Amino acid sequence: MGDKSSRAARELSVGEVARRSGVAVSTLHFYESRGLIRSWRTAGNQRRYSRDVLRRVAVIKVSQSMGVSLAEIRAALDELPDARTPNKRDWQRLSAKWRAELDRRIEQLRGLRDRLDGCIGCGCLSLETCPMWNPGDEAGKEGAGARYLMRG
Repeated sequence: MGDKSSRAARELSVGEVARRSGVAVSTLHFYESRGLIRSWRTAGNQRRYSRDVLRRVAVIKVSQSMGVSLAEIRAALDELPDARTPNKRDWQRLSAKWRAELDRRIEQLRGLRDRLDGCIGCGCLSLETCPMWNPGDEAGKEGAGARYLMRG
């Protein structure tokens, strides 16, 4: 009986995980459906989570706030042995990988911001005839679409 009660003390209900992690129950169910977290069912068919799910949810939330997709997060978590929760070393490796991508996006957004300011500043709003941004419609030779906005 002692083993069962000590296990129960380490288990968290979905409501407890939601409260402690600041994530809605529906979000936890979604994470579970995507294979990001795991639970098991009690004899009464109630979801239970191990306490380490709190760290796993924190990693997911922080990663998402950096713009990392759930698919990328899952792929990274799937690389961990025995589906364990990321430790400090794991997080350093993951965040270093994602940092490079985040730096690339930041540079792309800075370039976009700077180009938009220049175009809006001149007032012509015509990339076909703009002598400053697109003399001779050079962008049109590269193909359709917002050519200058797609450059990194």
